[in-house]
Amino acid sequence: QVHFVESGGGLVQPGGSLRLSCEVFGFTFSTRAIDWYRQAPGKEREVVATIARAGIITNYTDSVKGRFTISRDNAKNTVYLQMASLRPEDTGNYFCHVKRFGEDYWGQGTQVTVSS
Repeated sequence: QVHFVESGGGLVQPGGSLRLSCEVFGFTFSTRAIDWYRQAPGKEREVVATIARAGIITNYTDSVKGRFTISRDNAKNTVYLQMASLRPEDTGNYFCHVKRFGEDYWGQGTQVTVSS
């Protein structure tokens, strides 16, 4: 069964940093690109960052470029999202996603709240 264990969220002041982790189970981790998504209350979910299988190619939504860094450790079946210069608009539930053989798999997420 594909599932994820996300961690690292919390309450942080504007300008602060957090590092999210997503450990992945149920398939050969190194064979799939992995996404971090987020969803704020009352808003649609959006893809924040994507990392390709080998970890060399990454993509970010415009609003986080230069502030967030996605990385992966294929030996640990884990993907990370390092977030810096956090803003109140970064508040939301952050969760992992993978598409495998036409099926979408979603994690439960970890809550990030940016507030003074």
